[in-house]
Amino acid sequence: MPVLMRVTVFGSANADLVFPVPELPAAGRTVLGGAWRAAPGGKGANQAVAAARDGAALRFAGAVGRDFLAGLALSALRDAGADLSAVVEVEAPTGAAAICVDPQGRNQIAVSPGANALARAAGVPPLAPGEIVLMQMEVPPEENAALILRARAEGALPVLNLAPAGPLDPAALRALHLLVANEHEAAWLAARLGCAADAVALHGALGITVAVTLGERGAEAAGAGGRHTIPAFPARAIDTTGAGDCWCGVLAASLSCGAPLEGAMRRASAAASIAVSRPGAADAMPRAEETDRLLGG
Repeated sequence: MPVLMRVTVFGSANADLVFPVPELPAAGRTVLGGAWRAAPGGKGANQAVAAARDGAALRFAGAVGRDFLAGLALSALRDAGADLSAVVEVEAPTGAAAICVDPQGRNQIAVSPGANALARAAGVPPLAPGEIVLMQMEVPPEENAALILRARAEGALPVLNLAPAGPLDPAALRALHLLVANEHEAAWLAARLGCAADAVALHGALGITVAVTLGERGAEAAGAGGRHTIPAFPARAIDTTGAGDCWCGVLAASLSCGAPLEGAMRRASAAASIAVSRPGAADAMPRAEETDRLLGG
């Protein structure tokens, strides 16, 4: 039986307000839509829920406010059985997002970080050798950088989803075990590195393993073990809001079980195809048995 290592997610937890609209609003326009709903979200929490539902031993570290939105932001994590002992309450409002979703499942998102801007790497408890440490870019980048270097020093495996794209200390970037980016984030990074935006070029420029998600065209990765390409699973997209978060969380869960990168990517792609067929972000993340069925397991 594979050894199950813990996954620690350091990142954002938000309360999402989701608005179904007939079309995404353009600048200066007001669009009337259907009934809005409130749901838990934030890239960190979404990825943590995806990993926990896929079977990971999951610990979440982050910050919320002392307000009525904190319970909503953490609700899916609690339901998924995540360890929330490293979540701190701070004197700032809980992070929140306004999400417009059109009939094709495309989205437009505005985020107020709130308490997430006060998340601190120092609040993450000691890490175990081989533990997966998953991060995103909705907390201060200097805190991500500090945790990446600390994870390496403690023998853990730091994984960063460069979403949303933003600068990170170069030493920390090159210390990653794995970098995950979508096409837009890969292009942003490639422009700063002076290379092409594909996984092979980014791996060559950084010297680390890089995975690039390509939406309906699947995903690719390149590292010391070579190049991998994984096709997307067919899906009828209802809401793509949490697709990338699902992919990252399930990837981390699979890696924590000792799965090879190619196998972890395939499972992540299967899970993401399920998530986009449902409304919401954290609430849309599939359970392990659903992904198993899609994979024929």
